[in-house]
Amino acid sequence: MALARNRRRHGELNYWPGFVDALSTLLIAIMFLLTVFVVGQFILSREISGRDEVLTRLNSQINELTQLLALEKGSKQDLEDSVANLQASLATAEGDRSRLQALLDAGSGGKDAAQQRIGGLTKELDEQKQLSDRALSQVEILNQQIAALRSQIAAVEAALQASEQKDQSSQAKIADLGRRLNVALAQRVQELNRYRSDFFGRLREILSDRENIRIVGDRFVFQSEVLFPSGSSDLNPEGTTEMTKLATALLDLSREIPPEINWVLRVDGHTDNVALSGAGRFRDNWELSSARAISVVKYLISQGVPSDRLVAAGFGEFQPIAPGDTPEARATNRRIELKLTEK
Repeated sequence: MALARNRRRHGELNYWPGFVDALSTLLIAIMFLLTVFVVGQFILSREISGRDEVLTRLNSQINELTQLLALEKGSKQDLEDSVANLQASLATAEGDRSRLQALLDAGSGGKDAAQQRIGGLTKELDEQKQLSDRALSQVEILNQQIAALRSQIAAVEAALQASEQKDQSSQAKIADLGRRLNVALAQRVQELNRYRSDFFGRLREILSDRENIRIVGDRFVFQSEVLFPSGSSDLNPEGTTEMTKLATALLDLSREIPPEINWVLRVDGHTDNVALSGAGRFRDNWELSSARAISVVKYLISQGVPSDRLVAAGFGEFQPIAPGDTPEARATNRRIELKLTEK
């Protein structure tokens, strides 16, 4: 205000407040018009949507009425067709009645036509009877074939029952033979076990009572050092002495074992897990263990033991009985085992 008074005092006019008032009034008017326009659009859209809904309902009603009209037209067409059929049937009946009346009027002429018709029907009936007779004869033939098949089936069933009974009898006999065989085998096993115990007992008596000659389960075990030099398959003098005692005991036992017991003495060679050098006689432990077992077998044969009662086998280092790589474990694994068993 001081500025305005100062300007009036200097004779100047200020237009800015009036311009701001005019601009504010214009904005208010524009906002009012926009508000009126939005409200009008909202009311108009509601009116239009309401009319659309009404129009949709009217369209659906028109469709329903159209369908009803089509159904009515179809029913009308069916009725018209039925009326036409009835009229045609009526016309046909009237024509038949006219022809019958004409036949009645004709008299004898109508009678001849009726007789011809009867003759034709009689001929057709005879043909049907012939066909029926042929069908009956075919049925009879089929019945005979069925009866023959039934008799064949009965014969096959009887043969099958007889075969089943025979099979059951055979199965019973086989089961009985199996039981007898098992009993006989068990008896032979028991006898062989008894002779094995006697054999081991005799060996224990005649062989030196040494730690490196012992019984392990069903086997008589010699440590390799008792029989062979290191890395060799030739029996040393001490081994020859022990094998001579073994041959004597085995020959005495062979005279006592019944001939029906098919026994053998199996000689198994075993080594430790130390690999052989390539410069020696044997390339690996397989060859060494096999050669030692064969050497024992050949010596027993030279002492009179039948060759068909001896078996040699080499297992190398792959069947150890003492785990570990200690000198004691290796010495235990280097061995010759004797087992009295059946073939």
